[in-house]
Amino acid sequence: MIGGALYLRSVEKDIDRVDAFADVPEEGRPQAVANGAMNILILGSDSRDPESTGGSRTDTIIVAHIPKDRSSAQLVSIPRDTWVNVPKAKNGGHGGRDAKINAAYAWGGIPLMVQTVESFTTVRIDHVMIVDFAGFKEIIDALDGVDINAEKSFTSIHPPFRKFEQGVQRMDGETALDYSRQRKQFADGDFARIRHQQQVIKAILDKAVSGGIVTNPGRLNSFVKATSSAVAVDEKMSLVSMATDLRSLRGRNLTFVTSPTKGTGRVGSESVVFANTEKAKTFYDAVRRDSVDEILASAK
Repeated sequence: MIGGALYLRSVEKDIDRVDAFADVPEEGRPQAVANGAMNILILGSDSRDPESTGGSRTDTIIVAHIPKDRSSAQLVSIPRDTWVNVPKAKNGGHGGRDAKINAAYAWGGIPLMVQTVESFTTVRIDHVMIVDFAGFKEIIDALDGVDINAEKSFTSIHPPFRKFEQGVQRMDGETALDYSRQRKQFADGDFARIRHQQQVIKAILDKAVSGGIVTNPGRLNSFVKATSSAVAVDEKMSLVSMATDLRSLRGRNLTFVTSPTKGTGRVGSESVVFANTEKAKTFYDAVRRDSVDEILASAK
């Protein structure tokens, strides 16, 4: 572990850094969690998705809650089409009205996204990580593949039209990335895509912490290089500290949930996801108080 930490420290300077909080007004932000818990906003885009329409909206929004005791992690996916109030950007250009939550990224970049997520969840964001899901291919290949349990048999809608069989299967990077993009063959559409992304992320984290990466210099080098090219973090986030804090974490202690919703509908010409505000209030209050049992109970 010491050798792995020293290696991470040597390459951490090569990780891209973003000023995520400079334009986030301190006034009105939720109070910081005082007991040592941490909340990380993970924003993901898929720059090579065949269905991408371009633009700068983020495809994936996850609030990762790391409890004080660091024995588990709860990752909360917020559907990208969730209808929320987007605060006015500090530059006064956009926002100040209701819209899909991912519009905040297009209108005001990461700072407005932080503001919007904090306003919606009432949870203070401590750190930000930006992930290009297209880079997951190299990360997964550096791990020698990941095991994914497909919920049903289906054929990809993207060339080369892979066939996925129901059940557990080992996937290389290209196959897992294709799997994470599938939604049109499922009745719940984008919620299926969220589930698939959650599966892939969990498989990566599980393999990374339990697959002997830290003790294998060659695999560690490939994994860190692939990760550093696919990830950017805020200026104060230390990957070394994070790796040390979470060194005992295993896949069985990672829980993925979706922010409470009432389902889909339309606002004007837009197809949106409506938040279940009453249930969300209880859920995010548990996150804010670092009450893991209540987080898990409220998510059901």
